[in-house]
Amino acid sequence: MATPGGRPQTSPPGGTGAGRVPDFFIVGHAKCGTSAIYRILRRHPQVFMAVKEPRYFTPELRSRFRRLAPQSGADTLDAYKALFARARPDQLAGEATPSYLRSHEAAARIAGANPRARIVALFREPASYLRSFHQQALFNNFESETDLRKALELEAARRQGRRVPLLSHSPQSLLYMDHVKYVEQLSRYEAVFPPEQILTLIYEDFRADNEAVVRQILRFLGLDDALELKPIKTPPVPAVRSPLAQQLVWLSANLAYRRGKGDAVGRPTKILRRLAYRDRQPPPDEQLTRELRARVKGEVVALGEHLGLDLVSRWGYGEVD
Repeated sequence: MATPGGRPQTSPPGGTGAGRVPDFFIVGHAKCGTSAIYRILRRHPQVFMAVKEPRYFTPELRSRFRRLAPQSGADTLDAYKALFARARPDQLAGEATPSYLRSHEAAARIAGANPRARIVALFREPASYLRSFHQQALFNNFESETDLRKALELEAARRQGRRVPLLSHSPQSLLYMDHVKYVEQLSRYEAVFPPEQILTLIYEDFRADNEAVVRQILRFLGLDDALELKPIKTPPVPAVRSPLAQQLVWLSANLAYRRGKGDAVGRPTKILRRLAYRDRQPPPDEQLTRELRARVKGEVVALGEHLGLDLVSRWGYGEVD
């Protein structure tokens, strides 16, 4: 099979087991359409997508409770390659792990495994992203502080290992401002991959026209972009009412999993879910949004200049001081 661009595929170094290292990687960010893009691409006949978020190239960002909380993925190269063993020779293999963009090491690790890989990076207006990621962190049991302002104020202490929720299985995710160092993150990939192997996308473009952006990705990968694409709606993240009840839901679900009951977590968890979640997310704190936008404007300007895009206008930062 030919890789994107018509070059013959060669086996990447390392490992002896069946399977292969992916031809392309969707590297994030979270809350930027990565799940929807993953689900659309996996329906394409020329694409094989492994289970979402194997996280193989970010061992430092995996759950600290990995033994208690079963996750997709693999700990060795052979096990990782085996995730793609069912990919046909005429298919491109791909995977999607948003934390690859935030990681300081993932870009170099991916390049070491497959220097011909293609990279798809996604970015979102930072203030909106931070609010959405905080909601996801609450739901994923990273975070226990329901107020985003207070969560941001805790960042200095958490960077020193203090004030981390006892059951947070990803404390690194609580360093919120590290998530929006966009130019630094993209530069790590540009240092190890040539520009023709990197596609940078803006989430707001994907949200406005899912189909157009997915076809852009298909063309970037050298695949047929004329096939019918079925739109996918990603359900909203449940709004956490009680972090304590959310943690009990998590513990109950994992206990059921360990007992071999899969997702059948029983009536107690159904009761806990009613205590844990509310019907809808609370409205954004407009004052905090203004403060965040002022705080990250320099990053917006820098990313726009880096990409040759007017992100200041596109993301509405023209009046931000």
